Amino acid sequence: MDVNDADDEEFGFSRNYFLAKELGGSAVKSHSKLSDINIVDEQELREALSNIEPKHEKEIEDLLSSYKSLYPRWAFDLRCGLGLLMYGFGSKKTLLEDFASTSLTEYSAFVINGYLPTINIKQVLTSLAEVLWDQLKTRRRTPSKSSSKDQQPYSSRSVEDLLAFLDASEDRTSEFLVCVIIHNIDGPGLRDSETQQYLARVASCPNIRIVASIDHVNAPLLWDKKMVHTQFNWCWYHVPTFAPYKIEGTFFPLILAHGNTTQTAKNAVIVLQSLTPNAQGVFKILAEYQISHSEEEGMPVDNLFATCRERFLVGSRPMLNSHLTEFKDHELVKTRRHSDGQDCLYIPLTSEALEKLLVEMTQ
Repeated sequence: MDVNDADDEEFGFSRNYFLAKELGGSAVKSHSKLSDINIVDEQELREALSNIEPKHEKEIEDLLSSYKSLYPRWAFDLRCGLGLLMYGFGSKKTLLEDFASTSLTEYSAFVINGYLPTINIKQVLTSLAEVLWDQLKTRRRTPSKSSSKDQQPYSSRSVEDLLAFLDASEDRTSEFLVCVIIHNIDGPGLRDSETQQYLARVASCPNIRIVASIDHVNAPLLWDKKMVHTQFNWCWYHVPTFAPYKIEGTFFPLILAHGNTTQTAKNAVIVLQSLTPNAQGVFKILAEYQISHSEEEGMPVDNLFATCRERFLVGSRPMLNSHLTEFKDHELVKTRRHSDGQDCLYIPLTSEALEKLLVEMTQ
């Protein structure tokens, strides 16, 4: 190409650029606003989404089944002190829970739903400390010197005290492990630097192993070299499932819908279906009490514990607290103070909505 031709081409490009800017500035601008769009109600939109017929269900089921051959290897990695990090397109919630329920039965499993925007790291550490303390009590035949120092309640302890308890190695052996399943460790409620530092310190505790999933493309940027190789000690596994994010997506507002802060019965059913039968039973007791005592402020925690223990749904107070923490994380249950000073639990739904919810739970 001739030098003069190149100069003419560059000049033509520059001239066209400025002409376009000039014409763009003189063009008639639209007065339409985003707020003028007629946005559909969120509940209607979610119902429409739920009616979309799923595709490739057989292929997705076969893919999930193929990962079961990796379960022994994953369990071996955990016994060797490694953490498991699952990545790939699709929800990995079902995969992780199936792995925990089939291959980690000899250990205690503790689930953290990182996709919840309102998750609280202090509550997570408190519940984890209670689970570990229960394990220690069942394995200690005689009281140890540190027993008085490790007594409950943990809710009044600081985060640093909780981490110190979890990290303590005195009088402990590697006989037992608590496996922490974290769905979406890169979720909005866990994404800040401080929370990730706390989780990394939890992962380095002697009796704790982490099994986590990530979905954000920039999730590895949450950690530095020390966290990846020394604390979390990740062993990465690419496990795309192509499964829809049904549960995870429930807690995010839809762009094309009106925001709705009220917990609907439809969303509650979706969440409850993902919980254990015992957790569903605890929720059912609370719902039935609220329907029959609609004039009261809620069900006292002591009454709930007594009823659940009679029906063999929980064996200890920490076990009930773990269910209640999960309910509160999902905003299914809230607490308020009774006039006599007791803490009462209530479900933020009308009696009519609760009755529909109980019917859907039994179907």
